[in-house]
Amino acid sequence: MISRRRFNQLSALTAGALLSPQSLLATPTSDITLDIAPYLLEASPKHHIRTVAYNNQVPGPLLRLRQGRPTSVTIRNHTDIPEIVHWHGLFLPSNIDGAMEEGTPMILPGAETRFTLTPDPPGFRWYHTHIFAGHDLTRGLFSGLHAPLYIDPATHPGAYDTEAFLDLHDWSGHMLSSGDGTMAPDYDVSTINGKILGAGEPLRVRQGQRLLLHLLNSSPTDVHWIALAGHTFRVIALDGNPVPTPQSVPMLQLAPAERVSAIVELNNPGIWILGEVRKHIQAAGMGIVLEYANASGQPTWHQPETLVWNYSQFASKETPTPAPEAHPINLLIDAKFHGHAAEEQWRINGKSYPHTDEPVLTAGQRYRLIMNNNSPDAHPLHLHRHTFELRQITGKNAAPHPDLHGIHKDVVLAPAGSTTEVEFTANNPGRTLFHCHQQDHMDRGFMMVFRYA
Repeated sequence: MISRRRFNQLSALTAGALLSPQSLLATPTSDITLDIAPYLLEASPKHHIRTVAYNNQVPGPLLRLRQGRPTSVTIRNHTDIPEIVHWHGLFLPSNIDGAMEEGTPMILPGAETRFTLTPDPPGFRWYHTHIFAGHDLTRGLFSGLHAPLYIDPATHPGAYDTEAFLDLHDWSGHMLSSGDGTMAPDYDVSTINGKILGAGEPLRVRQGQRLLLHLLNSSPTDVHWIALAGHTFRVIALDGNPVPTPQSVPMLQLAPAERVSAIVELNNPGIWILGEVRKHIQAAGMGIVLEYANASGQPTWHQPETLVWNYSQFASKETPTPAPEAHPINLLIDAKFHGHAAEEQWRINGKSYPHTDEPVLTAGQRYRLIMNNNSPDAHPLHLHRHTFELRQITGKNAAPHPDLHGIHKDVVLAPAGSTTEVEFTANNPGRTLFHCHQQDHMDRGFMMVFRYA
């Protein structure tokens, strides 16, 4: 066991630190103080990025909370623009969830806010800014305002010896014009825990350990595929929720805002690279070294030949228990292109936020979101303040997805030209935001608010 003072020191470290699960379970954080301020990130000695950060670090501090234990929060804004903190994946009242579209007040420059939250549900969550960025690639999710949050449950979904939190992020240099005149961010640097491959401390491990990795994709816009040379991942949770059927896989796919928790059996001594599978993104820095004790030599990478991932492999293999009939809500997703270098407007049922409809939910009713993605892009779709169950993904661009029951998430990657269906119970009254988690799509109207009757 470690002292309370040493635990507090560990809790303040960056999210990449390897931590003892036994000690962290002993004393979760009871008070949170976040200072939002300008920060110069040294991604490597040759890469310095002017950004904004929580508590003078990128990613922000790992917050470890106890389910159901009220936690006081103080947030101070030391920047020159209004800010806000969204508690992604938590079941919170709308006025503190952290989205101004739901009614959470912005934190003005030089001001602070204080409130109390009760952490729920258990598992791997995160917190991040939720402001408009537009073409300012230092604001919103383009900035360093993102960090992991873990709510300790009564039991953990798997036995392990040590764990690490890894934050995947892309840093944009400029907006790039595509062939049809639309604009998209063009990334110069990609990092894990704020460092490019080779610039940060390695993950130091010992043979025979079971390493629990918690991976977060905090990228403003991009999906990432991650592999660990010489090893496989046994996925035990998606978006912080245990999966019905844990599976060993060669790589992980994470859309923006998705999280994966996976156990790695450390049975292949050496020095290895954990990194993005696509060569050009790993070359931009997205990787970290995993180093066994007493190993020597250069880090090794084995290049996979194909990208492999499918939600359905983690679904329940049992016949689903009959659930209450779900009321359908049809959502048609598309974009309106104006041409002449004007940016597209993303639409839900033909309307862009703030002109989108506000579907009315009845507390206790189960709903089925039928999301028809009639666009050329895949979209990471996020529902605030609720967890949903995956049901079906069908269409010409969808991988074979039989019944997906049993997989609970708060973000789902909806393939282009396909229909994605999820179900949730309206059990958290208040304004509830639904949106694409790509910063540029959100900024161009890809949002709507559900309200309770």
